[in-house]
Amino acid sequence: MVETDEDMRAPATVEEFRLRLAEVLDDLPRRLRQCADYIAANTERIAVSTVAELAAGAEVPPSALMRFCQILGFSGFSEMQRLFRDAYSPGFPDYSTRLKNLRAGEAGSPAALLAEFVEAGRLSLETLAKQADEEALTRAVDILAAAGTLHLVGYRRAFPVSSYLAYVLEKMAVPAMLHGGLGKLEHRHALRPGDAVLAITFAPYSEETIQMAAEASARGLPVVALTDRMTSPLVRHATAILTVPEVDFGAFRSLSATIAMAMALAVAVGTAREVL
Repeated sequence: MVETDEDMRAPATVEEFRLRLAEVLDDLPRRLRQCADYIAANTERIAVSTVAELAAGAEVPPSALMRFCQILGFSGFSEMQRLFRDAYSPGFPDYSTRLKNLRAGEAGSPAALLAEFVEAGRLSLETLAKQADEEALTRAVDILAAAGTLHLVGYRRAFPVSSYLAYVLEKMAVPAMLHGGLGKLEHRHALRPGDAVLAITFAPYSEETIQMAAEASARGLPVVALTDRMTSPLVRHATAILTVPEVDFGAFRSLSATIAMAMALAVAVGTAREVL
């Protein structure tokens, strides 16, 4: 059982918050675990929500959410909310604000924008090349190559990645099903024994993707997670974990490294199935 440490310093950054959460996660009781799961999947809502709204989303009483804040080292919800307001107010502006900021700077011309996005992509790819976990990649390929049908789950920003994978796998005659919420259809009934799930999500994390991964894991299906960090809420439902860094420019984040990882996965899976 987690106990509150009165001398524990509150996380000073969102990254420290995620690390602290990862440290205490396994020892949290049920209701506090619900708080942790919901908060991790909806960090962008902390800055603009009330205690009652977040508690309702986590399906816990407000007192449980307050207790959750204290266990992480905060004096209460207000202190935790202040951290996320400070972090996400400049970090996740809406698209009109992002465009306005770019126009106000010197990097607003088409040629300058292209150069900046090329550089962001280059840095993302360079970091991936240095930090890629070969053992995790091999494990992910083994899982996906042995599956009957691959379920590709990617919503919002991750949808281009999952749809690309669906296209390439179909060309290689690998049975795959795309789950992206088109027409509000989830197709969870399609999960069958012997299948595997490739779930893709990045901060701010897609709740639909996390729920699909959780359901697949509960049914005993292996889940390969493609995400941005080891503290992603997707990680706890995963059998294999692939993390991909993406550098942003003007709060627009590249998919260069993620697409490279997807290409490697698809081709490796297709090759492995040929020899099975």
